[in-house]
This record gives sequence, structure tokens and C-alpha cells, in this order.
Amino acid sequence: MSGAAWLQLAVFLGVLFALAWPLARAIDAVMAGRFAFGQRLERPLWRIAGVRPEQESGWLRYTLGLLIFNGLGLLAVYALQRLQYVLPLNPQGFGAVTPDSAFNTAISFMTNTNWQGYGGESTMGYLVQMLGLTVQNFLSAATGIAVVVALVRGFSRHSAQSIGNVWVDLTRATLWVLLPLALGFAVFFVGQGVIQNLSAYVQASTLEGGTQTLAMGPVASQLAIKMLGTNGGGFFNANSAHPFENPTALANFVQMIAIFLIPATLCFVFGRMVGDRRQGLAVLAAMTVLFVAFVVAATAFEQQGNPVLAALGADQTASALQSGGNMEGKEVRFGIHASSLFAVVTTAASCGAVNAMHDSFTPLGGMVPLVQMQLGEVVFGGVGAGLYGMLVFAIMAVFVAGLMIGRTPAYLGKKIEAHEMKMVAIAILVTPLLVLAGTAIAVMTDAGRAGIQDPGAHGFAEVLYALTSAANNNGSAFAGLSANTPFYNVLLGLAMLFGRFGVIVPVLAMAGSLAAKQRAAATDGTLPTHGPLFVALLIGTVLLVGLLNYVPALALGPVAEHLTLWTR
Repeated sequence: MSGAAWLQLAVFLGVLFALAWPLARAIDAVMAGRFAFGQRLERPLWRIAGVRPEQESGWLRYTLGLLIFNGLGLLAVYALQRLQYVLPLNPQGFGAVTPDSAFNTAISFMTNTNWQGYGGESTMGYLVQMLGLTVQNFLSAATGIAVVVALVRGFSRHSAQSIGNVWVDLTRATLWVLLPLALGFAVFFVGQGVIQNLSAYVQASTLEGGTQTLAMGPVASQLAIKMLGTNGGGFFNANSAHPFENPTALANFVQMIAIFLIPATLCFVFGRMVGDRRQGLAVLAAMTVLFVAFVVAATAFEQQGNPVLAALGADQTASALQSGGNMEGKEVRFGIHASSLFAVVTTAASCGAVNAMHDSFTPLGGMVPLVQMQLGEVVFGGVGAGLYGMLVFAIMAVFVAGLMIGRTPAYLGKKIEAHEMKMVAIAILVTPLLVLAGTAIAVMTDAGRAGIQDPGAHGFAEVLYALTSAANNNGSAFAGLSANTPFYNVLLGLAMLFGRFGVIVPVLAMAGSLAAKQRAAATDGTLPTHGPLFVALLIGTVLLVGLLNYVPALALGPVAEHLTLWTR
């Protein structure tokens, strides 16, 4: 990478950690019930809802409440889309969304995926955007925070039969964490030029004498929470490449900070909750090392450019386009460095917002976002989901280490036994099963192949990317795939649903099991889980266990396409 790219990366990480450290103290206080002002305001809400905040529950009841809560959200978003034609705040008069697209979108926003098979500004009215999609951006992010807090309570408690009150956790995460942050970021984005209005679309005259429709709408409010909540669904089809949604270089930088802010903060919260801040720093270190490696790889691959175009010396236009690297599909105002960093950030987290066309990246440049998602998006990852995913790998790492030295594995004083390892196996294997089986179904059926526009390895990579993005709840796409069809809307919708809750349920089961265990005292043979050795072990486990399932599929897609280009 160039010096400018390294400087950009260093400033990004410096600002991120500087903001995350103090924010962790606030989130820890909020989720532990030490925020006195918030508790006073919560009391009337508990009375209205009939909730007793002091009454905690075991993992099964906690999980059931979470599933019911998210299920009601799914039904609400589906109904809003289907009834859109009779709802107010629809100045363009958009009709009802088709049943299969509404099904896909309702699951997408409920699961924190925000996969969009439609163009937001040409499909959804303002009420649906605000009351349906934006609200779910808050609630799906709150779900992730609630799950990871419940899991960490499992480590920090001993001989306990409860892991918390799901309604209290969801309320506090929404009211005192997500809402204030989203309000501050929304005001900042408006100041940068992001639009926020309820106006009808504007007809503008072009320089050529024609007319162009400029979409309006409440963009800044949705932009703030879609980034902070690692949701990613854009108001505009062009997402963060649209000048109304990402108007300046500073706005672009702050959007990347927003994506990583809460995932990084939760690592510090983890250390505080278990009473050893070194534990959170070790997890954060593993995430940071992987992230830096992926940024270096993506930037280097994009700077190489396309060898086919670069070799066309007679075509001066093609040669000039590739002389500084691969600028295809990228905004000139962001360039290769900012576009590559954004692509890595958004797929390291389960965000999916994009400021460049990932489908136009070089084969290996596009493989970097793909691989990050296939690791389970644990390199910072989604709000809550990244940390509980990484803790699953941490349990796997201490289990492997225990087998190597012949000792009972333990993490944070809790013995890792058969039940925990069964839950770990389910959590790790459910997404590869969904991705690989879904990809196989898509490429073997006529309905699946009908959506593939590009032949050969790249077309296969587009399908693989779509299923990877859906099952890992990311939402970005190799957009060359025509996915807004009944086949893909149903297939990807099911992948999103089981990819989300197929991990959450075993994680909460582990939380209940760990909370009931006694804390074992550390001995001379106990593996320290806060030093460089453990960080290296954790990184190795993530790469080996998380990636090996996908190697054959990657060889058929981006690797084959790369070899085809570079052997011509």
C-alpha cells in the first residue's frame, strides 16, 4: 500500500479506539442498570408493559422472548410493505410491494441483514422507510447487543439460573445506546449535506436540456442507524455511493467509523463485565490484526488493476484507466484507497453498505469481502454478533489447546464441556451449510441460473457472494446477479432467517449453561487467554475453522477468475 493508504488506515483505527474506550464505560453502565437517570425514565414504561425489570429468566425463556419480539417485527414490516398503497407519506404513489419481495425484505431488516433486491427510492414510500425499515434498524441492532450481553453474563456469573431480562436488555440498548448515538450522527450527516425531508421528488433540468428525477426523503435519519447498527440498507439504490447519502470525504470517513464504533466498543465492554479488561483487549487485538491484513490485501489487489485492460496498449483510454489501479465501479471522489477500506469495513462488520460496486473489483479484490463474510463476520463484525461470534471461536480455540496439552479446556474460569462444544459446532457450521447448500441449489436449478448474467467463474462468484451475504447477515452484493425474483427472494430470505437465529439460539444456550457453572480457579496449567499466544491461537482458529469449508467454492469462483485473467 502507499503511504497515503497507511495513513488513512492509521487515522481510522486511532479515531475508532479513541471513541470506543469512553463509550464502553457508558454502555457497561447502561446494560448493568447503573444509569440512574435512565432507570427513572424507564419505570413508567415497565408499568405500561407489565414488565418487572428485576425478574430475570433462564436462557430458554430469554430466547423465546427474543424470537417472539423479532417475529412480531417481521410481521409488521411485511404488512407495511403490502399495505403501502393505502398508507400516507407516499408522495410518489408507490403500490404494494410484491409478496416475495416483501417476505425477503421483512426477514432482511429483522435479521440485521438489510439485503435489498429492490431500489429503495423507486419502491418504498416514506412511511415504510421510517416506520418499517428504520425502526427495524434499531431493533435488530438491539437484539445483537442483548444476545452478546447475555453470553458475557454467562461467563461472569457462577451457579446462576438466569442470564438477564430480555425486555430490559432490548429497551436499554435501544433507548440509551442506539437512539442517542443515532441522533448525534444524523445531525452531523445533515450538516455534511445528507438530505432529510418529506418532500416530493424533484424534476431537475440537465445540462443537455433533458429532465432528471431527483429522489428526496428522510435519508440522514436512516443513514445514521443503518451504519451504527451495522444494518446497511440504503435509502438509495446506489447506497453510500450516492451523493445525497454520502456527499463528502469526511462523511465517508465518519460512516466507516460509525460501522465499527459499537462492535469495537463491545470488546471493551466485555473486558469490563468479566472483570479483566485484558480479555477484551485480546479479542480486540485478534480482530484488528485480521482487519489490517484484509485492508492491505484488498488495497493491493485493487491497485494492480485489470491485466486485460492494462495490456491493451493500443487502447489509450483503457490503459489510462488502469494505470493507477482498478477504478471501475468506484467513485472518483473516493478513489481506490477509500473504496477498498470501505469495502473491507462493511464486510468485516455485518453492515453491507457500499460506496463502490463490489462486482467490479478485481477477482481477488472482490474475494477479500467474500472471505470476511465467510469467516462469520467476526472481524469486528455486526453489533453484538461480531463479539459473540468471536467468543464462539475463542471457546473453540481453548478446546483445541486443551486437547493438545491433555487438560480440561476452560475459558474465563468456566470449564468447556460436551454441551458447550455441541453448541459451538452448531453455531460455526450452520452458516457454511446454508451458503454451500444454497449455492448448489441455485446453480443446479433453472430458476437459479436464470438470474446469472455473467458466464463462467464470475457468475458462480456472484451466486456464492449472494448466499454468503445472506446467511452471514451482511447484505452487500455482487450486483450482477438478478436476485429480485421469487426464487432468490425466498431462498435468500430463508438463508437470512436461519443464518441469524441458527447462531443466536445455540449462543444463548451456551450462556445459560456457562452461567450455571462454578468458576474454576486458575492453575499453572491453565491457558492464559489475554496474551499474544492466545491472540495468535484465536486468529489461527478463525482462519482454519472458519475458512476451510469454503476453499473449494472459492477456487471455483474468484480464484479461477483471477487465474483466467492473469494467464491470458
